[in-house]
Amino acid sequence: MRRGGELGFSIIELMVGITLALMIAAAATLLLGSSVSENRRLLIEARLTQDLRSASDLVARQTRRAGHWGAAATLGLWSASANALPNPYAALTLDAAASDTIALRYSQDATENNAVDGNEQVGFRLRNGALEAQLGERNWQALTDSSTLVVTQLRFEPRVQSVALEPVCVCFAGASCTAPQARIRSVDIEISGRAANDASVQRTVRSTVRLRNDAISGGGCA
Repeated sequence: MRRGGELGFSIIELMVGITLALMIAAAATLLLGSSVSENRRLLIEARLTQDLRSASDLVARQTRRAGHWGAAATLGLWSASANALPNPYAALTLDAAASDTIALRYSQDATENNAVDGNEQVGFRLRNGALEAQLGERNWQALTDSSTLVVTQLRFEPRVQSVALEPVCVCFAGASCTAPQARIRSVDIEISGRAANDASVQRTVRSTVRLRNDAISGGGCA
């Protein structure tokens, strides 16, 4: 109890007040630090997801074009007088197993020459933590920046379903007809990655691409 005429705090009250103030400041600092750390993590996660989705969308768009042939409507159709020519751009690796590399072809000719030129060879692969795209016969270019995004897995798994087309053939007398086969193709794409500056931030993006150009084989008159 203070004596009459005395004002202010005692040394004990002052120390208690300072201690409480320090505890409050420490709690506020921890809360602020946690909030800043969480916001930073959310930003890293958002950027990682966006980068993976952008890469996946590009791979999907290119893969969907595989097998495009400018002469498919003229040379790729069977008729009573001539069998269909094979599509020179139909090759797609792989047809049976999963891989971290895919090669595909599609025509980019203004006037179709029915041959796979150097600039019509496209592919994707995983190399040194970066997703790379083949732009031409020997030109590979990185699609992702390994300083911000480390791609840990790139997986392609083609799926093929063979369907016999209706054997509606118009052949000359005595000839036998065989129904052509359509190979309906799709590719499962999976890309996984982590943030370069925070290995705990990891994401995976999956998509399935249905190729627009079915591979046609067989069919004709014998």
